[in-house]
Amino acid sequence: MNLSQNISSETPQQHVESRARRAKDAAVRLRTASTKIKNDALHAMADALLAQQDEIFAANARDLQTGRERGLSDALLDRLKLNEARVEAMADGCRQVAALPDPIGEMAGGRTLPNGLRLSQVRVPLGVVGVIYESRPNVTVDAAILCLKAGNAVLLRGGSEAIHSNLLLARIISRAAQEAGAPADCIQAIETTDRAATQHLVTLNGLVDLVIPRGGDGLKKSLSAVATVPLIFAAAGNCHVYVDESADLQMASGIAFNAKVQRPSTCNAMETLLVHRAVAPQFLPALAKRLCEAGVELRGDERAREASSIMQAATEADWDTEFLALTLAVRVVDDVDEAIAHIGRHGSAHSEAIVTRDYARAEKFCAEVDSAALYVNASTRFTDGNEFGLGAEVGISTQKLHARGPMGLESLTTTKYIVRGDGQVRA
Repeated sequence: MNLSQNISSETPQQHVESRARRAKDAAVRLRTASTKIKNDALHAMADALLAQQDEIFAANARDLQTGRERGLSDALLDRLKLNEARVEAMADGCRQVAALPDPIGEMAGGRTLPNGLRLSQVRVPLGVVGVIYESRPNVTVDAAILCLKAGNAVLLRGGSEAIHSNLLLARIISRAAQEAGAPADCIQAIETTDRAATQHLVTLNGLVDLVIPRGGDGLKKSLSAVATVPLIFAAAGNCHVYVDESADLQMASGIAFNAKVQRPSTCNAMETLLVHRAVAPQFLPALAKRLCEAGVELRGDERAREASSIMQAATEADWDTEFLALTLAVRVVDDVDEAIAHIGRHGSAHSEAIVTRDYARAEKFCAEVDSAALYVNASTRFTDGNEFGLGAEVGISTQKLHARGPMGLESLTTTKYIVRGDGQVRA
């Protein structure tokens, strides 16, 4: 695959702008596409992914080899890797989104005014959505299928570490969608990894309606400084589990272990464990042993290390770190108020959990912790579009406008008013 084949005569800015103009034209056509056309396209995309697995694995192997040569961490390589189960999951996501109700044309509200005007607020597509992401090729498919079902054209700008996987996946699903009747150019990949392309994408007012960057603080700062297009950041996750003094400790052990170990490279994995001082001596030794046996490096504060000597000393920076690996910070707190205060200072407003049998304490935690997803007696690993019944997600927003939490179909729409009258004029 010659990555420069189609862009050698263009600057990165020209490449992005030409794609955006084509996407704008496609969005006009897609806006009125029937639910049947969109669902047929989604099923065709699922079939095409499964039919071309060998080509997908070959492209992904190139990215993995390059990643190893560049010294990518095991966590990043895990996010990058595609196998039969992950391709099957992408195909299943296509079918699940096809089975969801079409949000376009849905009545979001309505009423009749005293003057007889009849107001309807209906759900409509955003238009052209840009998605910027790193490492995980499955985002190529997740973003495309959600944007398509919500009636939006999508511009996909993946990271350099997954360039071969992303471009091939985009090519496969774009061709399948078009052959099923979807407009040409409604799914496009940005084929250059030059940062100038990303910087230009977020300035294309009038061509691009929303950009969703998925990445860390560096990406957030660089784009915020230049963006004129609205942004919704699918941000990092510094997630916490707090084990209260009234917790069922066996339940707490299972939740904490799952939240850290089940897939540590994801943004909804636990990065800091907070434990009430009353149960720390009983709870931490057995859990620390179990986590260490699973390969987790533990970094505790002084009281946590008093309860379990197998922990290293935590630094102040550890409380603010999204490890995305088998590393866990552990702190002992005096009460739920201290746990809430810690999360407020160090959390990323992503996903937080409390394990408790005290109803009032659970309600206090949910009322006072200001994050996108809160859990009572459950693992943070469920913050996911598929797990929430959204079919997939284009990202998990920690912002408050216009979407928060896993972003599914509804998050990729807006509304417009339709006003019907019988000749009314304003006095």
